[in-house]
Amino acid sequence: MKKFLATALAVCMTISLAACGSSAQGNEPAAESSAAVSSEAGTEAAAETAPAAESTEAQEPAAEGAVTSIDDLPGKKIGVQLGTTGDIYASDYEEEGSTIERFNKGNDAVQALLQGKIDCVIIDEQPAKAFVANTTGLKILDEPFAEEDYAICVSKDKADLTAKINEALAQLKSDGTLDNIIKNYIGDDTKGQSPYESPADVDRSNGTLVMATNAYFEPYEYYQGDKVVGIDADMAQAVCDVLGYELKIEDMEFDSIINAIQSGKADIGVAGITVTEDRQQSVDFTDSYASSKQVIIVKE
Repeated sequence: MKKFLATALAVCMTISLAACGSSAQGNEPAAESSAAVSSEAGTEAAAETAPAAESTEAQEPAAEGAVTSIDDLPGKKIGVQLGTTGDIYASDYEEEGSTIERFNKGNDAVQALLQGKIDCVIIDEQPAKAFVANTTGLKILDEPFAEEDYAICVSKDKADLTAKINEALAQLKSDGTLDNIIKNYIGDDTKGQSPYESPADVDRSNGTLVMATNAYFEPYEYYQGDKVVGIDADMAQAVCDVLGYELKIEDMEFDSIINAIQSGKADIGVAGITVTEDRQQSVDFTDSYASSKQVIIVKE
């Protein structure tokens, strides 16, 4: 009997020790799991901290200090529309350490400014006003960057056409048509009050005049639905009405316009184009039909 009890007691002790061992082994992985979680958490925290630092660097201004006047332009990142007068004038600042970022469209330059990729945008006054009116957080500096006159560019091989357009412009200026066209797009009190309409009895027997433009330059040329409208479109139509032409507008990149004139793909270039010495080497220009300013857009 004692032998039986002793045997039973030994069996119980063995089972108890086995259970204790199993319990101890079960706790070890739990400790390891806790340590792993702690380590992973630390790694994740470090990973979260690193991108935050990188993001801060990405959001820093492109150059130290804001642009508040023309005097601040040296050393800054300046956005311009490729091939425009703003591009030409701004290029002078490259010698003073500025970086010129060139975009196919003025709106692309404005978006880069909003994203902090550049410090300012140099562009014509009227398109600048349209961008600022439609975009929160932008303003135009009071000091103009440059003043300029717009004219129509024509192939050097078509001197007769240049002379005829000058005669038409003179007529449109004297009878007030050109002034009304401009007022219809510019001015709080006059905008939309004098839309241009072609006379009903126009003789268009002289054929078609192809106008090359870049239709992203409101209010001079821009899309209204699928039609190009604006000061330049109406002015060109009025010139064609006087000279007896049908007008056809071809939209293209701004820096392709002069090439289109030289190659004969277009007869005239009208896109808020400023007369410069460099351009005069490639094409002829008519008399001026409008004046404007180059201005500087910055973030408020």
